[in-house]
Amino acid sequence: MSHPNFHPVERALGYTFKQPQLLTQALTHRSFSTPHNERLEFLGDSVLNCAIAQQLYTRFPDLPEGVLSRLRSNLVRQQTLYEIATTLALGEHLRLGDGEVKSGGRNRPSILADAVESLFGAILLDSDFEQAQQIIQQLYAQRIAAIDPATPAKDPKTLLQEALQSRHLPLPHYVLVNTTGHAHEQIFSISCNIPALSILTTGVANSRRAAEQAAALSAYEALNK
Repeated sequence: MSHPNFHPVERALGYTFKQPQLLTQALTHRSFSTPHNERLEFLGDSVLNCAIAQQLYTRFPDLPEGVLSRLRSNLVRQQTLYEIATTLALGEHLRLGDGEVKSGGRNRPSILADAVESLFGAILLDSDFEQAQQIIQQLYAQRIAAIDPATPAKDPKTLLQEALQSRHLPLPHYVLVNTTGHAHEQIFSISCNIPALSILTTGVANSRRAAEQAAALSAYEALNK
């Protein structure tokens, strides 16, 4: 499946491109050059929506359309895609223009989310829908397995707090680690520390609240490993 010179993103995805130029294009922001990834993003968005819809349809045979739509929109939103991008370490492999690099583009949730969708579009063109669907399934496996439609969706901070309270442990500490970018498009890095369990995670997002939620999600996942 891999070859000696495969790209770190291929390793992270578990997929080797037959046409490496598609991977390069998927990682190219419009600020860098053309061909950039916006057309691939358009394609990948449709691939992702269809793949997630099919997984939810199969996994939850009794759920009505409205609930399936709500679940899907939560799985394909920018924050979820951004979290997937960070697990793939996409930021360090993006091709960005100098201005975008200086303003913190490598950590910008919108840019990273778009790059993930672009990768899905690139895999579709390089292979077929079945292959793209398989990669999406692997990346989303934990998230879809964790869905309990009988329980109203709780945000990660609430889930983490309840999990710690059930273990009679103190609540986590959230600390602002870093802020980058211009005033109107700042990127926040926030840590979530649970000293009693030696868990320390970091969330990065374009709002303090979203960064805290991202850090809490990582801590919650570490707690339940």
